[in-house]
Amino acid sequence: MICKEENILKVLREDLLQLEDILACMVVRKNLEGIVPPREEFKADASEIGDVLKDTMNEFFDAIKRYSKYGLDKVTFEMGKNDVMFFILPGSDTALVAIVPAMANRGLLEVELESARSRIIKILETDEA
Repeated sequence: MICKEENILKVLREDLLQLEDILACMVVRKNLEGIVPPREEFKADASEIGDVLKDTMNEFFDAIKRYSKYGLDKVTFEMGKNDVMFFILPGSDTALVAIVPAMANRGLLEVELESARSRIIKILETDEA
């Protein structure tokens, strides 16, 4: 039986990291706790903002926790040449997070990330493992 974490990693690896414009992705909460593929699976451009990202993301997770009760669903911020996109998992302090180039087709990526978020929610809702 495959556990939920493995199923979520499969979504991240096979559905998102295969896309050219997804530099890195993870399902995490504050302090980057959660499900993160190994860094070597991320594209090189993602490492440019890695050190600053954790602190910045922690500040966003504070806002997510505060405002998700009001229906906050997505948050995107620009950081240098990249955008960081948060797709919040309902009723939680956790989000699907993706780092993408700032010049990427955000509309197309939002469709892919929304689809991945839906699959992750279904995995989390199952009673197995």
